[in-house]
Amino acid sequence: MVRYSHERKQAVLGKLLPPDNLTVAELARQEGICEATLYNWRKQAKSEGRPVPGSKAKSEQWSAQAKLATVIETATLSEAQLSAYCREKGLYPDQVKRWKAESLLGFERSAEQEKSLRKQAQSDRQEIKKLQRELRYKEKALAEAAALLVLRKKLNALWDNNDSNEDE
Repeated sequence: MVRYSHERKQAVLGKLLPPDNLTVAELARQEGICEATLYNWRKQAKSEGRPVPGSKAKSEQWSAQAKLATVIETATLSEAQLSAYCREKGLYPDQVKRWKAESLLGFERSAEQEKSLRKQAQSDRQEIKKLQRELRYKEKALAEAAALLVLRKKLNALWDNNDSNEDE
């Protein structure tokens, strides 16, 4: 089994990215590395959060994770460094800025959703309290009605016994 250095893996994976945009099959033929090995390396790089293309070659078709990894990777770069990074990866600085704005918008939506969920939970708690009060009231009414029925039966049974005793 052949062992590849970390630097070699990174160089090979870099060829999957723009400007080369090679497919895994092409890269495997070119480098003499098994396709399964390349897929495994790509999977490991994705799990580490590094931007690597999925089965889609165009940067706009990258997964959300790859886009977010690119945004994080470029967050501290100056304009010149960002431009150089984008040239190296085959991206446009506007793409990276748009991805950053989209991710921030996602976080804002997340905060809004959390706020609406809290409001919904509060209204649900109030509704539950109201229904529990109503249930207790109805249980008491049912118990009272059952007690009255039992008393009526006892009273009827008592009168029936008195009538049969008087007839004798």
